[in-house]
Order: sequence, then structure tokens, then C-alpha cells
Amino acid sequence: MPTEKPEAPAPVPSAVTCPRCGASGPSVRTVPDACADPDSRRSGLSDRLAKAPGAHSRLDSFTHFLEGMVLAGIGAGLAHSGVQNDKPLYTAGGAVLAVLLFAGTLWVIRGEARERAVVTAGGPRAEELWRPAHHCASCDCVFYPGGSPWPVPLTTDQFRKFVWTEAGFDRYVEARLATVELPPRTPTGPAGPVDPRGAHDHA
Repeated sequence: MPTEKPEAPAPVPSAVTCPRCGASGPSVRTVPDACADPDSRRSGLSDRLAKAPGAHSRLDSFTHFLEGMVLAGIGAGLAHSGVQNDKPLYTAGGAVLAVLLFAGTLWVIRGEARERAVVTAGGPRAEELWRPAHHCASCDCVFYPGGSPWPVPLTTDQFRKFVWTEAGFDRYVEARLATVELPPRTPTGPAGPVDPRGAHDHA
């Protein structure tokens, strides 16, 4: 009987080395792995490496709608009380308050729906850029092992600005990362140490 050939061992993936400080091993992980670590949530790293800006869920919007309708109802009740008690000031004030609260609630709900649409539309592109990136815990930089789509290491805020800009989250970039500058795509000299604090947000 022919003997079965032993299966070839699976190839061992080569260690990824940080191009900034030369670290490898446990210090260098993919961005998804780094964000999944519970310690990264406590330290704020997962927020600095966020794939997309947070958007209000449909449940949030529904809750806001109910809250707005309750407040508008209070205004309508005040107007009704003014009519019954012949108090024109209560009637006018309650009616104006009810209309403003109703319109404001609809405006907020519509804005939240637009935010969800923007984040949903840019999600695939953000995922494409976010997933292959690696984070180095030794120098707190983010890089792409193959040098593409960005050939030089980035701070966490620079990485977030790059991903969010490419994904079309321009409104959030302007609000949170306007002062963050991306480095040149081509290195201009020897790489120096990365400031672990990065370029932080300015809301």
C-alpha cells in the first residue's frame, strides 16, 4: 500500500518589524488586535486608532425623539392651560415653546441620520485602510508593513486623519483633527523618535 506523504508544516509568518524603532514581537500588532485588547480601551489607544467616528445609533435617535416629544408636549400643555384660563401669555409662550422643541427635535434626528449615512458609506474604505495597519507599542507609531498605502510611520492621530480623510469623514476631520499634519510620503531624512503623545485632537 502506498504510504501517505506527511503534510508539509505550515509556513511560519515572518515577524513584522517597526520601521521607526526596530521593535518586533509582542510590541508590534495589527491595529485591529491592538484595539481589541482591553488595556487599549482603558488607556484610550482604541479611541486614538478608531476606524470611524462614532455615530448615534437608531436607538439613540429614537430616545432623543421621545425626549423631544415629551418636552414639546409640556409646551403644548402650557398653551392649552393658557387657553382654558384665559392667559394669553401662557398660550403664546407654550405654543412657541412646543413648536421650537418639535422643530429642534426633528433637526437633531435628521442630523443623526445623516451622520449614520456618512459613516456607513465610508465604512468599507475605512476598513480597507485600517485592517492591514500595524501599531508599535514601543514608540506608539502606526505603519503599513508593505509601505502601502502610506510608506512612512504615522502617529496615532495622523493615522486616524489619513483613514478618516480617505473614507470621506471630512466633517469629523475638520472638527477633531484639523491641526494634525500628515508627514511627507517620502522620508526626508533619518527617522527620529515619535512623540508617544502624538498630535492630539483639538475639538
